[in-house]
Amino acid sequence: MEILHNELKRCDVIKINGRVDSATAPKFAETANEIVEAGRFRIVVDMDDVDFISSAGLRVLIGTQKICRRYNRGEVVLANVPATIMASLELAGFTPLFKIFNDAVAAVGNF
Repeated sequence: MEILHNELKRCDVIKINGRVDSATAPKFAETANEIVEAGRFRIVVDMDDVDFISSAGLRVLIGTQKICRRYNRGEVVLANVPATIMASLELAGFTPLFKIFNDAVAAVGNF
């Protein structure tokens, strides 16, 4: 798995390539925690190249969303979610918890 972090004026974009599973989720969590600890609470997760996400990866998304929404500071939004990942999010009941956009530009424009 490869994670690219891009800090923009309005938000931060995390682009993930590959699989997010129990072995790679800690790296994803570390990146998200660095952003939040820097005082930035508007995060776009670009999932265009994600092949698979496990429950560990979903936990990172939910945990980061809880931190960002606390005290109404910001939120995590998802962009370019593949159909297989979308099915996993729907099955877990997570789709109401995130704004989901078809592309990263629209997701960034949300902020």
